Amino acid sequence: MESDQKPQSKMPAPQVTLDSDAPSGPALELKPSKEMPAWKRGMFAGVYLYFFLCSIKVMGGGLKSLGEASPLLEDMLSWGDQNPFLAMFAGVLITAIVQSSSFTTSLIITLVAAGTLKLDTAVYMVMGANIGTSITGIIIAMGHIRLKRQFRRAFTAALVHGIVNLLTVVVLFPLEWISSVFAEDGRGVMTRFAVWSAQAMGLDDLGDQFDPIKVITKPVVKSIEWFFELITTNPVIQGSGIAIVGFILLLTSLVLMVINLKGALLSRIEGLFRRIFFRNDAMAYTVGTVTTILVQSSSVSTGIIIPLAGAGVVKLKRVFPFMLGANLGTTVTGIIAATAVPVQAAVAVAITHVVFNVFGTVIWYPLGRVPIGLARWYGKLAAKSKKYAFLFLFVIFVLIPLVGIGLTQLMLQRG
Repeated sequence: MESDQKPQSKMPAPQVTLDSDAPSGPALELKPSKEMPAWKRGMFAGVYLYFFLCSIKVMGGGLKSLGEASPLLEDMLSWGDQNPFLAMFAGVLITAIVQSSSFTTSLIITLVAAGTLKLDTAVYMVMGANIGTSITGIIIAMGHIRLKRQFRRAFTAALVHGIVNLLTVVVLFPLEWISSVFAEDGRGVMTRFAVWSAQAMGLDDLGDQFDPIKVITKPVVKSIEWFFELITTNPVIQGSGIAIVGFILLLTSLVLMVINLKGALLSRIEGLFRRIFFRNDAMAYTVGTVTTILVQSSSVSTGIIIPLAGAGVVKLKRVFPFMLGANLGTTVTGIIAATAVPVQAAVAVAITHVVFNVFGTVIWYPLGRVPIGLARWYGKLAAKSKKYAFLFLFVIFVLIPLVGIGLTQLMLQRG
């Protein structure tokens, strides 16, 4: 027993902060910024949502202009068209760098809507984004590396997220690829289902239906286009400049939207997390989904649950359904992005993201012992020797992609 332990009293239960080194505790205090009231943060989040929609339109217009003026962008993206594993790895890499699958999916949707990225390639990139997003949890778990017991619990919780997404890709990637080889249109089953769903909504490939997002974002889009038309007449520079501004606006608005949503909501849900949110699997799954939708970031959801798991507040059996729910919740950002470019292919990408994570739940929730067992086994190894934690990152994000790209390239050449 620790020497500074206090006797029982009627005082409130002790709490630890996110960066605490305390080995355990009945609660985990999540401290949002108190510089601004929640209603103001919510208002600013709405403003940044508007600029997020504007960024999709701006970047899409710039990419379209650049594609018409120069074949360079199309040539670069065609690498993924030639090798589906390369396309998937691109999704992993982008998400690992920017630490946001929401950003990656929004970028993919914009590229598809602009006609610079094929739908088939985009589907594999979305799969990669789901793998890449799991690195956030692993990085958070590394913050507990000094304390063996906390690190084992936190790293195991992070592994649950990563292993579920990896196993889902192991099942769906070959299914999509093999089915595309035997299909007349060259599209896999997931892609065909997504296109059928988009068609059922009455969407077409031209996007000439009424677009309210285009109307409300027009002032910002036209202002940026006017600025680049003013400074240069070179269409390549114009397209590149507009696309870069759209890219920066997309990343900035998404980050600021998440920060403000987090500040507005985290103080409200902190107590509920401790008391009722993890009573059963259904509640944990719902909380994972809703929390991620509200803060528009599975990274934030992961940032909440992994320290809780590390402190022993939430058991691994409840972390598992929470992570499945967070995977579903993060697809809403893609749906929002698709509303800004309501063409068939762009909406199909958003639908594919939803389908991927729904299948992940349907496949692995009944077989939960598999990902949970693997996570526990490897979590114990990493707790005994920290080199296993870094080895996991190397194998998943470096070795497997390189081997996969080499094998698929060899098979494509022989085919």
